[in-house]
Amino acid sequence: MLREHLQTKRFLIIIDDLWGTAAWDIIKCVFVKNDLASRVVLTTRNKEVAMRCCSHHHDCILQMKPLNNEDSARLFFSRIFGSKEACPPQLRDVSVEIIKKCGGLPLAVISISSMLASKGCDQKEWWEYVQNSLGPRSNYMLEVEGMMQILNLSYIDLPPYLKTCFLYLGMHPEDYQMERSNLERQWMAEGFIGTENGQDAEKVARNYFNELVNRSFIQPIEFDKQGSVTKCKEHDMLLDLILMKAAQENFLTIVDGSHAFTELKCNVPRRLSIRLDGASNGREILSQVRSVMFFGSSQNTPPLSEFKFLRVVHIDLDYATVDLTGLCRLYQLRYLCISDSCSYQLPTKIGALQHLQTLELFSCDRVPSDIIHLPRLMFLKAWTRLPDGIGNMRSLPHLFGFDFALYKLDNIRGLGELTNLKFLFLTCGVRKDDWERRTHGCSMLFSGKPVSPREPVCRSHRLHRWLHAIVSSPSSLPP
Repeated sequence: MLREHLQTKRFLIIIDDLWGTAAWDIIKCVFVKNDLASRVVLTTRNKEVAMRCCSHHHDCILQMKPLNNEDSARLFFSRIFGSKEACPPQLRDVSVEIIKKCGGLPLAVISISSMLASKGCDQKEWWEYVQNSLGPRSNYMLEVEGMMQILNLSYIDLPPYLKTCFLYLGMHPEDYQMERSNLERQWMAEGFIGTENGQDAEKVARNYFNELVNRSFIQPIEFDKQGSVTKCKEHDMLLDLILMKAAQENFLTIVDGSHAFTELKCNVPRRLSIRLDGASNGREILSQVRSVMFFGSSQNTPPLSEFKFLRVVHIDLDYATVDLTGLCRLYQLRYLCISDSCSYQLPTKIGALQHLQTLELFSCDRVPSDIIHLPRLMFLKAWTRLPDGIGNMRSLPHLFGFDFALYKLDNIRGLGELTNLKFLFLTCGVRKDDWERRTHGCSMLFSGKPVSPREPVCRSHRLHRWLHAIVSSPSSLPP
């Protein structure tokens, strides 16, 4: 289809990060020689791939040069001190040596400088230790192995609680855009977030996330108006490091189209990331799995009844039918998120999921009526009508997708009983699939402190009056 489409077109096509010659041999069949001055630009770290792609035009190969010493130093010092001039005199010589060992690779410079900056330490002994840990400078530092050595040093320096959160990023495919809030709730569901001394788990998770960003272990890609990261991804070389460490520690296992579930019998993982490719993979009862994520495309998925003690279920499949058989018996489940391109049927009752903290549903016709009795639910997103009695969910801090058009006034008044509410996202007659194109909605962001019944003017009462005004006069809905 692509080849036919390009027959009479002048095109510019960019193929990013190609690793193998076999892939190029397939992809190149798409392109046609139609004398219209079309161009194909390809990036690769494999010289053999570059030679194959430009077999008759070697002068078209551009080999990216590393940063020179001046640019490397500027990047290094700006990350730690703000400028080279602010570097303490006793650290200048050792800094020069560290910069040299980074070989002009931007990721290496950023990784090492982020690690040093996170220490907030200007002791020369520590900097010399980092310098010596990088080994002697040689040409290999320009290769992948040298880069991995630098990244590994930064990983070793992470505190244990951040190592666990960092390794969990490997559950997601390469270049996958992760929602910051989803990632934080997955960490919470897994029990990675320490809440000693009465700390708020959400705030601790946010601190963990920000610390990984500051150390350059997470790559931000989207921000909100306040400058906070909303979406992120993982650099592919850091993902390679994650998968290497995860394999060593049996932290997680990836199953794709080339692996069968039966191969996991000898070494059953605690976390399973399943990349479906349209084929039906083998099925095996994996009772020890605590987290399972599905990505890719497939007509069906293994029923959740085959997993006994799941805490996290994340399903992001293209036009798949998801089998939720046994969902109501996952008594340890804390996180459930199903993408909008999936087809599924929820059980009529889910009241047994007493530990459920996050429920994010898109293509859902109905929500079980006993959802209002889930005591630990912290985050609810459902683009459908919620059952009556929403006022019983007094511990709920986050509610997304409440559509005025679906409720009578008595149901809307129930929002005024949600005294722990921090964030409420309201819509008025807007379908979920139209939301990207329309803006008929408003957000109300409350302070992080839960509402107290003893407050003279309770925020929930003000919310109640605000909602009543909107229902009485729909034209007052803010744009």
